[in-house]
Amino acid sequence: MRTLKGEVMINVPAPTAWGMFMNNEVVSKINPQFLAEAEYLQGDGSPGSLRHFKLGPALRGFVKESTQKIEKVENGRLVSYSLVDGELRNMYDPYKITFTFMPEPGYEQKKCKAEWKADFEPLNPDVPPPEKAREAALDFLRSLEKFHCSV
Repeated sequence: MRTLKGEVMINVPAPTAWGMFMNNEVVSKINPQFLAEAEYLQGDGSPGSLRHFKLGPALRGFVKESTQKIEKVENGRLVSYSLVDGELRNMYDPYKITFTFMPEPGYEQKKCKAEWKADFEPLNPDVPPPEKAREAALDFLRSLEKFHCSV
């Protein structure tokens, strides 16, 4: 299994950032250019839930939709899921994503390190690592701060 990671520091407390990401109504408003709509097809965000993302115009040339099965949740800190449907399934299997929101020591009420991690296996040797997905995810995580400051 291969791994690709990225992280950004954002001026949002970890529990707040995690809550924004897990709330479909909020996450759909953060940056509609990247994520236009989120909904739980089954469940409520706990392990075993199915969550569907309709991606925005900034990503439509790459990925339009994805459905994930949530595997692990640590309230206020982490969510991990496996891709079960969408264009990336034609490129990788497995494709598991983890978003982690870690409080910044000394600034726990103000900042967190937001990390995106993909564990993946390309379906063939010509498939590149999911660099585009990483950059899109990091841009989206940066958008959490902008959205948080605007509300």
